[in-house]
Amino acid sequence: QVQLVDSGGGLVQAGGSLRLSCTASRSSISNYAMGWFRQAPGKEREFVAGMSRSGGRTYYRDSTEGRFTISRDIAKNTVYLQMNSLKLEDTANYYCAAASWGRSSAGMSEGEYDYWGQGTQVTVSS
Repeated sequence: QVQLVDSGGGLVQAGGSLRLSCTASRSSISNYAMGWFRQAPGKEREFVAGMSRSGGRTYYRDSTEGRFTISRDIAKNTVYLQMNSLKLEDTANYYCAAASWGRSSAGMSEGEYDYWGQGTQVTVSS
């Protein structure tokens, strides 16, 4: 089964940018539909962005579309989340997730993902 390690979080001013990384091991990310989720203190975990197993389709929650971009580098076995024009409300712990092996796509529900990274904290300051 795939193992995921999240990195790249940090403190950034509003309007700034960060790029998160999700490095996989034990299996290629090309076998999985992938997603990014986030969880702010006192709130439920929510979907941020997703990518189909083929990499041909990407999708976003409304509040991040146009600002965030999910991508992958199969050679590095890594999925990225480029975050631009960051807002205070983007502050959260961000998690990478993978759906079950071979599944072509997964939706916006965390129940559709089987494997999770440990999370990386993003803090946006004013």
